[in-house]
Amino acid sequence: MRALVIDDERGVRETLAENLRARAFAVDTAEDGIEGSYMARTNIYDLIILDNMLPEKNGMAVCEDIRRTGNMTPILILSVLSDSWRKVDLLNAGADDYMIKPFSFEELMARIRALLRRPPALEGDIIIIDTLSLDTKQQTAKRVGLDIYLTRKEYMLLEYLMRNRGSVLSRAMIMEHVWDMTSDPFSNTIESHILSLRKKIEGPDRKKLIHTVPGRGYRIDLPSP
Repeated sequence: MRALVIDDERGVRETLAENLRARAFAVDTAEDGIEGSYMARTNIYDLIILDNMLPEKNGMAVCEDIRRTGNMTPILILSVLSDSWRKVDLLNAGADDYMIKPFSFEELMARIRALLRRPPALEGDIIIIDTLSLDTKQQTAKRVGLDIYLTRKEYMLLEYLMRNRGSVLSRAMIMEHVWDMTSDPFSNTIESHILSLRKKIEGPDRKKLIHTVPGRGYRIDLPSP
């Protein structure tokens, strides 16, 4: 999963980024509203954490910029202001949730998990395909009940594939969602991670789940009958 954190307080911005990376997010950051608005509209994110009081352009204006383009990425607003009318205005501007600073990071993660469930009735914390299960809250994977050790990036890649079961994900889409802006799009890092995942989750007695679609990308699903 890939997140954008927009906050002018360096300490808050870096703490959020560090904690999100520790929970298997690729994270980009911006320190003002103009930069944040541009990044949100020109990159693909699974989540945007947006401070309300920003220099250059405030959170409401950034939120409106994003929604004006038809971008429906979940937006979580952070603010030191608790006025109910302000919350209403921001939610009407397109925000999905609103938290008051200071906040508990565990509560923030709970809010993030709720926002990322699409739709809640069909997808919770556990995603299952055949005998492969992924616990997105604990960030663990199992196949036929046995634990699978995954590096952070392998976990991120597997989660993105499993959340999009049956869909062909291009190399560009995977790079956008699993790696951040500093990654080299011309490296073979995606291929290397796919190969590593296959070795860990597949085998002689297990159905093949990760499929290469020539010229298009990768798809995770049960083999075609």
